[in-house]
Amino acid sequence: MHGKLAILLAAAALLSTPAAIAQQLRVVEDGAPLRAAIEAAERGLPGSALAPDHPAQRWVEMARLRRNVDTLPASEAQAFLTRYRGEAVAEVFREAWLRALIKRQDWAGYRAAWSPAVASPALRCAELDARRRTGAADAKWTADAQAAWRSSGKSLPNECDPVFAALAASGGLGETLRWERIELAAAEWEPDVMRAAARGLPADQQALANDYIAFFAAPHERALSWPKTARSRLIASHGLARFAKSDPLGAEARLPAIASALEFGETERGRVLYQAALWTVASYLPDSARLLALVPESAYDERLHEWRVREAMARSDWRAALAALERMPPAQRGGARWQWFEARMRELTGDSAGARALFARAARQPEFHGFLAADRLGQPYALCPWMPDWSEAQRTAVAADPALVRALALYRADRSGWAIREWRDALSRFDDVQRRIAVEVAQQHGWFDRAVFDLKGPGETRLYTLRFPIHHADIIQREAKKNGLDPAWVAAEIRAESTFNPRARSPADARGLMQVMPATGAAVARRLGLPWNGAGDLYDPATNIAIGTAYLREKEEMYARPYVAIAAYNAGPTPTSRWLSQRPAMDPDLWIETISYRETREYVARILAFSVLYDWRMYGKARPVSERMRGGNGTARKAFACPAPATG
Repeated sequence: MHGKLAILLAAAALLSTPAAIAQQLRVVEDGAPLRAAIEAAERGLPGSALAPDHPAQRWVEMARLRRNVDTLPASEAQAFLTRYRGEAVAEVFREAWLRALIKRQDWAGYRAAWSPAVASPALRCAELDARRRTGAADAKWTADAQAAWRSSGKSLPNECDPVFAALAASGGLGETLRWERIELAAAEWEPDVMRAAARGLPADQQALANDYIAFFAAPHERALSWPKTARSRLIASHGLARFAKSDPLGAEARLPAIASALEFGETERGRVLYQAALWTVASYLPDSARLLALVPESAYDERLHEWRVREAMARSDWRAALAALERMPPAQRGGARWQWFEARMRELTGDSAGARALFARAARQPEFHGFLAADRLGQPYALCPWMPDWSEAQRTAVAADPALVRALALYRADRSGWAIREWRDALSRFDDVQRRIAVEVAQQHGWFDRAVFDLKGPGETRLYTLRFPIHHADIIQREAKKNGLDPAWVAAEIRAESTFNPRARSPADARGLMQVMPATGAAVARRLGLPWNGAGDLYDPATNIAIGTAYLREKEEMYARPYVAIAAYNAGPTPTSRWLSQRPAMDPDLWIETISYRETREYVARILAFSVLYDWRMYGKARPVSERMRGGNGTARKAFACPAPATG
């Protein structure tokens, strides 16, 4: 028997019987009691009825302690940390307790509660401060403080300030370290960090540093007389690169004189020209092709290689696009996306045989451009599903893991942050097979996004039944039919927007399964005559799918082409109208690829690919993606087949 499996089975046998495991999982299904208990603890209200042996009871205890953490006796805090040592709940509480100890200035207590596993930069700096204040500012402290100083060119938390002040006072923050941080900050385009690091330099060096910083605010001609050093070249090139983001042509105009005066090499010139080209081509401005041509090949990365192709395609210059594709690195060029476009460019420039060979290679890959290639060749869609056959003993062992049970309970109680901490704790002990089973168990309890975040190992993209779950299928079918939409399209939207999490909420306040904005929800509900009690209604799956599907239908009616409707659903009407006006007659695949916004460009391709995969999941055959994106009404369905291994 596999070692880790044996350990888990032994633990399961000790902790509970199969009937008890089933009972625990049934408790998990109803998140309301745990949700109420946690909320009561956080508000200081009498505890609600939660069984003492509830798997997540310790989180209720933690919430109660954390509410009064600023006045909590140290003995209670330490007892909790000891009782749950090694568990996620202890680490979450530890962070709150450490912050309380900072407020109390209890540095000895801080050191007693400290764990090297704490990742917060602020708390790590506070730990350095605690060591200093308790007389442990030894050689190791100096080395650790210096490592914190050089850890990033970005601004560090306020808790680091007393550490760096003490380091400077002890002579441990010399000119070399200050210049090192200035250079790191310059590379991050952080002039405020540069300014702070320069304050302890000798007067003559500080004057030069301040001139460097002034260059970041506005490039000036004094740079022409800077020392001809690697540092001056680094500062000037990053300063011009930063300037190029807002004024590409201005940066290009200033580059020759500064490059000559400071003796720029190809690296420095490329740094500036890269940004000038990028921020010009991202809007398809008139100088795009010229600036792209100025960038040294050594400065090209995958991002700029792609933009060089897009810029040529946006101008319908197929030969220039083909030349740009041929200059891509082999690994980048070998994916289905760029194989498809290279085939398209060869087709458009008269090389039919070369195009067909590339279409055949792309068609072997189960993604949007691979599906397009299969359509072009009249082939089945390539799909090689992996259906693992796990034993009941394996499932039982994983399902009984206490951390996994607590994770599921917390997720059902709408405490996803805490749930993820328990989930990570469980996965830290699982091997690959157990991790995959855990994803399956999570899905059985309505937690679907674990398949997105935790199935990334070799071959795991083929776990399609886990990676493309189906939930609320009856509502999806009903609302899709009502709105004349393809159910697989609606399922694909939900998978892309929320991974079937009805409580999902974006930073922009989009909510629920289809990530509907409250204002949009209210307007669509009014048009449909649906009851509307406020934004909270969008967390109801039936309401969200009804509104989201109706809104999707409105976008399709507005634009008459599904691929444009998908873009509008993601980006909104203003940019979508701009893209349509710029390239009104462009073929759909080219129009999608030349969308300016990366998020929307990839979103449209993802939705179309997901629609094919949901067709496979729901019906076993798929509507051709070439037809789907254009909005055709054909009834033909395509089969799926696993292609034979490539030879030669």
